[in-house]
Amino acid sequence: MKDYVATFHTHLSALLSFQALQGQGVAARMMPVPRELSSSCGTCVRYTADGDCRDLLDRDCEAVYACEAGGYTCLFATEDP
Repeated sequence: MKDYVATFHTHLSALLSFQALQGQGVAARMMPVPRELSSSCGTCVRYTADGDCRDLLDRDCEAVYACEAGGYTCLFATEDP
């Protein structure tokens, strides 16, 4: 299991993704975006899973980061919708 942070363009997108993750039994929580990361809405979802769970995230997901000991590694990022 690994920790991930997903950032979003909108707060609603973060909420929908949080609900989808929890609905599939993924441990997740909404929180402010860490300072090292940038986000349009200021809200992210941190979750623990075997994979990055991109298929469960809302289409307005901005980026997904793997949480590493030294910080964050960007796994994927999108342009503004």
